[in-house]
Amino acid sequence: MSTDFNVSDAQKPSSKGPDPILLTLFANRFMSVAEAMGRSLQQTSISTNIKERLDFSCALFAPDGELVANAPFIPIHLGAMSFAVQYQTKLHGRSLKDGDVLMTNSPRAGGSHLPDITIITPVFEANSDEIIFFVASRGHHADVGGILPGSMPPTSVNIFEEGAEIVSFKIVSGGVFDKDGLYERMIDIPGRYPGSSGCRNIKDVESDLKAQIAANHKGIQLIRAMVNEYGLVTVQEYMFHIRNNAEMSVRNLLREVAERAGTNVLQAVDYLDDGSPIKLKVEIDVKKGSAVLDFDGTGPEVRNNLNTPTPVVHSAVIYCMRAMLDVDIPLNAGCLVPLEIKIPKKSLLLPSPTAAVCAGNVLTSQRIVDVVLKAFNACAASQGCTNNLTFGEGGKDKEGKISAGWGYYETIAGGSGAGPGWHGTSGVHTHITNTRIGDVEILERRYPVLIHRFGLRDGSGGEGKYKGGDGVVRDFEFMHKLQVSILSERRTRQPYGAAGGGPGMMGRNIWVKQLRKEDGDLLDEAQADPLADKENKRPSSTLREPREINIGGKATILMGKGDRLVIETPGGGAWGSVDEEEEGKHVGIVNKAKGLVEWAARGSLAERAAAQAGF
Repeated sequence: MSTDFNVSDAQKPSSKGPDPILLTLFANRFMSVAEAMGRSLQQTSISTNIKERLDFSCALFAPDGELVANAPFIPIHLGAMSFAVQYQTKLHGRSLKDGDVLMTNSPRAGGSHLPDITIITPVFEANSDEIIFFVASRGHHADVGGILPGSMPPTSVNIFEEGAEIVSFKIVSGGVFDKDGLYERMIDIPGRYPGSSGCRNIKDVESDLKAQIAANHKGIQLIRAMVNEYGLVTVQEYMFHIRNNAEMSVRNLLREVAERAGTNVLQAVDYLDDGSPIKLKVEIDVKKGSAVLDFDGTGPEVRNNLNTPTPVVHSAVIYCMRAMLDVDIPLNAGCLVPLEIKIPKKSLLLPSPTAAVCAGNVLTSQRIVDVVLKAFNACAASQGCTNNLTFGEGGKDKEGKISAGWGYYETIAGGSGAGPGWHGTSGVHTHITNTRIGDVEILERRYPVLIHRFGLRDGSGGEGKYKGGDGVVRDFEFMHKLQVSILSERRTRQPYGAAGGGPGMMGRNIWVKQLRKEDGDLLDEAQADPLADKENKRPSSTLREPREINIGGKATILMGKGDRLVIETPGGGAWGSVDEEEEGKHVGIVNKAKGLVEWAARGSLAERAAAQAGF
């Protein structure tokens, strides 16, 4: 029996073109399904990550696993989720039944990194075993085990240190939730790896997974209502029309780019903080409106966690294509049809199955976006980082048993890049992320931390005709001993400016460490410096000025009571030189002053809230 899902000829688009009104209607109806799923997930979840930070995505997929439509959630999730759905359809084929729900997070199976767990549910035609759609939700869970709380360890060198990896698990079978199977995969199996723990707060994870299952069920109800209203043939026909519309929009964009550039070959390179290059060559076929994006020359797999699963590369590319389009269409699989993406084997963009990848999803992906937009000369670089902070406690006790614990995770905003006609935005999550930051009041109420400062980092944006956005400063004080980790980029290389504009400032992570004699911070009388004592007019052993230590971009530290971590995020690059007088001297290959700004607005949380108010 074939395991491939195909839409019958009767359900493919007719030869006549789509009705423009129905095309717009169905585009919005499909997006509204994903939006309603997201609202359900937010309302029924309990974790800070999903309920307050909105680090989740919901989407609707065709029977073949291709993305049909989504709401403005997390771009890095949306392009990769198709890979996850397609993997499961090939693995399970037509053995799936109504009432089955699948769970996965493995990069080998379309995952991004292990904390991002995807829940996939098939949608069956009424009174039939025919799958007509898939719905899926992906949420970032605060802890899935591994060597450190938060499951984003800066020091991981293989995937087993990052927590539970699940290629495929039927979390619900015939309507029955498999709690025992979930606990085995989330606690027992990851805890067997030396130095690792299972999930430190399984109750919260279990509750949020049930919220994802419920959100998928909401999507199924809305899809069936749409089918009942318009008929399956019409619904799936317009699903194809929407995909084709996106495809033609990208083809037109590529032709426009080649015309503006005066060449059909575009190139760019940028570097991670460790010096690893990400290189891109774009060759456009003007006649076909297609392009080959070749990442040949990108650095090899690295012995850290900046390696990036291939689905994440596709997510970054599809995001860039959609962001450069000046038309209002849902992001879907059609955006990738005109593109051939070539990734060199054994590179950090096509790592081995056991490579560590937790930072590749959140950091390297930002650099891929930087490189693509640089090649298209669309705008200056944004902060190029998501500034991933995790802290928590718990894991295994001295006897190797799992102890109660918890983990907290957040991403921190920075500056966005300027472009031909607009200044960058200050203090915003950029490109592949679209989450909120942890609310200060909620953070201080739920966790043992105080926020001393959270504000803009004045002057960190690049200087130019159009200025880059400023980064932010976020200053934490920890109220008792906690394991604190930071994963960040742009700490040794500045976000680039464009068309003569200046670069943004690099970020910085400072540990303000309280002096403790047990840590060797205080000198006894025999070690004291007489000159220092005389200058300060007090014994050196009583000095109370804390140390300020630059911990670099990637570090994990056992913070003591009263210690602080001050995170200064990068600013965005500027566009155009400061003394440029001639308006339009640098117009950019893709002059999307309107398009990029409007897409940013369409993908904003403010618009999401407005859309939700309509339900």
